[in-house]
Amino acid sequence: MRILIAPDKFKGSLTAAEAAAAIAEGALRVYPDAVATQFPIADGGEGTLEAAVAAGYEERLNAVTGPILAPLGAAWAIRKSDGGTVTAVIETAQASGLASMDPTPENALRAHSYGCGQLIAAALDAGATEIILGLGGSAMTDGGSGALRALGLKPLDAVGNVVPLGGGSQAEIVSLDTSALDPRLAATTFRIAVDVRNPLYGPSGAAHVFAPQKGADPDAVELLDAGLRNWASVLREATGRDVNVPGAGAAGGFPASFLAFTGATLEGGFALVAGLTGLADQLAGTDLVITGEGSMDSQSLTGKAPIALADAAREKGIPVIVVAGRILVTLEDLARHGVVAAAQLLDVAASPADAVANAGKYLAWATTQVLEGA
Repeated sequence: MRILIAPDKFKGSLTAAEAAAAIAEGALRVYPDAVATQFPIADGGEGTLEAAVAAGYEERLNAVTGPILAPLGAAWAIRKSDGGTVTAVIETAQASGLASMDPTPENALRAHSYGCGQLIAAALDAGATEIILGLGGSAMTDGGSGALRALGLKPLDAVGNVVPLGGGSQAEIVSLDTSALDPRLAATTFRIAVDVRNPLYGPSGAAHVFAPQKGADPDAVELLDAGLRNWASVLREATGRDVNVPGAGAAGGFPASFLAFTGATLEGGFALVAGLTGLADQLAGTDLVITGEGSMDSQSLTGKAPIALADAAREKGIPVIVVAGRILVTLEDLARHGVVAAAQLLDVAASPADAVANAGKYLAWATTQVLEGA
C-alpha cells in the first residue's frame, strides 16, 4: 500500500514536516508494511520554503535587514533543474515577517521589505534565472519598494533626497532614480504566489484590509493607503504600467514593484507550489492520501492547499483522509472534495490548549483512530 502523507502546517503548533512525521507514525501503526511518503505542502504563503526544501531544494541562510532595521537571519532555497534553469524560492515572511516586529502603529508605518530584496540579490548572485516569491506573514505595507531599494532603486522626494524606508514615507516620493537598479531583474523570471484578489490600494486594498493586522490604527491605515496610491502613480510614470490590479495588494502590496519593473506573473499559490515540488509525480501510483492543517474551515474549501490536494487526488480516483486540529465544516462538505473520512485533534485531546501543546502526539493518535474506523 502506498500512502502519500501531505499536510500543510498546523499553525502555532507544528510545521508541515512535523505534521507529516506525526501522521506517518499514526498511519504505520495501522499499516506497518505500507510505503508512507512524507510530502509537506503549502499554498504559496508561509511554509512554501519548507515544502521546497522537503522536495530537494538546497536551503541557504543570509543575514538581512529585518522589517524595522534590526538584522536577522533569513532562509531561502535554490535548485538547478536538469534543463539548466536555476530556481530560487523566497518567502516574504523570512526576511520581512510580522513575527520579527511588534505590531504597533509606529512599526506598521516603519516596516519595509528591504530584506526581501537582499534575498533576491543573493539568489541572483547564486545564478538564479527563476525566482518564486511566496507571500504571507509580512510586516510591511510598502508596495515592495523596500525590496527594490535593496536592488538599487532610489525613490526621491521633491528636493531630490532619498525617501526613508517604510510605507509611512511613500506619499513623499515624487520620482525614481533607476540608474543603479540591478539589470539582472529584467532577465529573470519572477513567479509570485498570490491567492487573494485585493488591489494595491483603496477600500479593499493592502492598507485597509491587511495593515490593521500589522498594528496600524485608522490614521496609519489612511497614511499607508495614500502612500500606496502615490507609489502606484510613481511606478506608472516611470514604467507605463498600471500596478493596481487584483492580487497586487498581497503582502503589503509587495507584487506591485515587481509587476512594474520585471515580467512578473501572479499565480495561484497551491498550483505554483505543486508544480515546484513535483506533487503530480507523487500522486502517481498512490493508493491513499492523508492531508490536513490546523483549522479546516470555510476558507479551506476555497482552494487552500489540503482541499486543493484532495481535489487533485479525487480526479485520479484516490481516496483522501483529513486529519486536522479542528474541523469546522461538515463531512458532506469534505466528501464533495473526495474526502472519505476525517478526524480532529479536539476529539482526542483534553482541551484546545492541550491539542496545541501536544499536537504531534494527538495527530498520530487521531490518524490511527480514523484509519482503523475508515
